[in-house]
Amino acid sequence: MFSLEPEIPLSDEEFRLIRDLIYNHCGLYFDSDATYLLEKRLAKRLQFHHLAGFRDYYHFLKYNRNRDQELSDIMDLLTTNETYFFREAFQLKAFTDEIIPALRAMKMKSGDRTLRIWSAGCSSGEEPYTIAMLLLEMGGFAGWQVEIIGTDICQRVIQQARKGFYGKSSFRVTDDSYIRRYFTEQDGMYRVNDKVRELVTISHLNLLDANRIALLGRMDVIYCRNVIIYFDQLARRKVIDSFYRTLREGGYLLLGHSESLMNISTAFILKHFKNDMVYQKPFPGGAGGGL
Repeated sequence: MFSLEPEIPLSDEEFRLIRDLIYNHCGLYFDSDATYLLEKRLAKRLQFHHLAGFRDYYHFLKYNRNRDQELSDIMDLLTTNETYFFREAFQLKAFTDEIIPALRAMKMKSGDRTLRIWSAGCSSGEEPYTIAMLLLEMGGFAGWQVEIIGTDICQRVIQQARKGFYGKSSFRVTDDSYIRRYFTEQDGMYRVNDKVRELVTISHLNLLDANRIALLGRMDVIYCRNVIIYFDQLARRKVIDSFYRTLREGGYLLLGHSESLMNISTAFILKHFKNDMVYQKPFPGGAGGGL
């Protein structure tokens, strides 16, 4: 015979309190249909902290000195971090065949030999490392300062990205030639080689923290794929506003194929490339309105 831990119910009021606190922290929004999801996923945290109920947990999140760490920890429970190398092939083709050549030509004219790319919501790191491999394959950046910055709010996936070890599920669409050139097999896993890793920096970042984002500096390309779908309209506008300020004029914003800036911002131009459509920050005096 054995007994299960008794389930602790999450009342409607407790749901709203915790939901709003999480929203104010990072912009992640849950409607009332997600009550069961929060109840099941956060129940483990009540047990971990030996709390009697969700109201106690709300007070913990609001007032405990370890609240920031706890909020960071529960992001891992509440978000989906499913990703893999070379995801969304058409967009990557636009990146290598059209975006990068356009940026390189523009920078050659101005004498600027920097290329800065931000993978916002990089999860376990497959996206920024994919970008690095593509740039290495292209070549032509000798003497350039190339930086790829991957950020995420979840500490667990950041640690995985920094270690750079991946299982077979991360390579579901990866050509074997990339694995041979850029990975080393160790104990059934694959480690990203140093020549890729040295182009990439992985950091913890909350996309609603405009002050921290400002410290990143200006970017030529921002990838933010399948992230803003977790935000409500107000949070999306805040994040896109930060992206607009962070991009250099003529820079590009790449969203997931299920995402758009409709009803969020008119500041960007929708650029129609041969391989995909992406958003571009206009040059001064160019097309595009205000946020």
